[in-house]
Amino acid sequence: MSANASQNTQEQSDRWDPVRELPPSAKLVAKELDHNDRLTQTELAEATLLSTRTIRQAVSRLEAVGAVESRVSFRDARKQLYTLSL
Repeated sequence: MSANASQNTQEQSDRWDPVRELPPSAKLVAKELDHNDRLTQTELAEATLLSTRTIRQAVSRLEAVGAVESRVSFRDARKQLYTLSL
């Protein structure tokens, strides 16, 4: 492995450090947000096949470690949009 590739691998592992000790559901939500710019709880539930309750718990844990940010949707103020902040 080249030094550059090794450095990229190290940077990626450091990026995910806050999520490492979280439950699998939180990791799945983080990965889904990594593949999409921003999603609502409903969209996360559909994409991951997890219940909305599990999504709420996962998002709360991710927010607690600073891995996810939320903001109010401009299209529907009743909904939150979640983005990965790692």
